[in-house]
Amino acid sequence: MPSYLHEGVLELFRADPSLAATLIARECGVPLPDFSGAKAEACDFTDMGPKEYRGDLAFGMRDDSGGYVLGICVEVQLAIKRDRAWSWPVYLATLRSRLRCPVLLLVVTPNRQVAEWAGAPIELGHPGLTLRPLVLGPGNMPLVTDPIEAQSSPERAVLSAMAYGSGPHMDEVLQSFLAGLMKTDDERAGMYHDLVDDVLSEAASRRLEELMTMTYEYRGRIARKYVAQGREEGWQEGRAEVARVVLTVLDARGVTLSEAQRSRIEDCRDLGQLEDWARRAATITTADELFD
Repeated sequence: MPSYLHEGVLELFRADPSLAATLIARECGVPLPDFSGAKAEACDFTDMGPKEYRGDLAFGMRDDSGGYVLGICVEVQLAIKRDRAWSWPVYLATLRSRLRCPVLLLVVTPNRQVAEWAGAPIELGHPGLTLRPLVLGPGNMPLVTDPIEAQSSPERAVLSAMAYGSGPHMDEVLQSFLAGLMKTDDERAGMYHDLVDDVLSEAASRRLEELMTMTYEYRGRIARKYVAQGREEGWQEGRAEVARVVLTVLDARGVTLSEAQRSRIEDCRDLGQLEDWARRAATITTADELFD
């Protein structure tokens, strides 16, 4: 059963079919032919022989005439699996035969050991016929610290936040990631947030929360994602998150609350009321003003 992390990373490439080509050109340094469009292709490689071979994702890059100029197989690898040395060449050979154009293999992994293993050459036996997978791993993930770049490619910003969000560029990376979220729909924004937050260190996860409270709009979108899904558990989580925003902002601004006032905020079940309090918390000077 594919893990949430595995499927989440794949979703980045599904959302932006040209992402794989962009990463290969920029992060792997491989020159690519000119193309004007990218299209997801079937990733079941069963054209030859009875054995089923199914990869993660495949993309075809087309020129202005609509012809294929490049095929890309994308594999997300979270662990070392020796049998990939036998299946990856099949994926490439089948896609090449299907699209009638050159093909590339891109392996994406957040693990350094897996990246080293995945990049090892695969000898096919015929003289000079060696497959050297292109690997996007901890050493060459895109680093996105410009909010404008993040907004132009939120998926690159997600990969950047996963790889560098806990490192020395924490603030720039996470702020850019949040800027990228604002260019996605609510459901995708929630999924991208969860994907990044799951791999951040504890300190980085706290910092992400702080950055979200500084700009309420980010937090509101994540909270509304759970409400829109209509799940009671998600609704409770979204409501509790906005309540924490109110309390965090008030504490940061030195506004003292009585126990009764704090409980009133924590126990409030009206998301609209909590959102109003979150906005007012940024400007009031006393607790009584919040409830006027």
